[in-house]
Amino acid sequence: MTIAAVKQKLHSYIDQANMDELEAICKLLEGNKGMSIDGETIAELDNRWNNYTSGTSKTYTLEEFSENIKSHRSNSSCLV
Repeated sequence: MTIAAVKQKLHSYIDQANMDELEAICKLLEGNKGMSIDGETIAELDNRWNNYTSGTSKTYTLEEFSENIKSHRSNSSCLV
């Protein structure tokens, strides 16, 4: 799809959108402005991803995570 075709498709969506949809589109597009990630952060994310995919870092299933939270709450004075 060409950029002109994508723009035309977006114009069609915008012409038919209600106010909630238009606000959501604006928030989506504005949310990407000014966002940048420095090289150090990218290197750390790459390192974490490599550790995850190679199996060298510990990961938890949702069930394990939930059980850890329940266990922590029952063993502490946390009221949450």
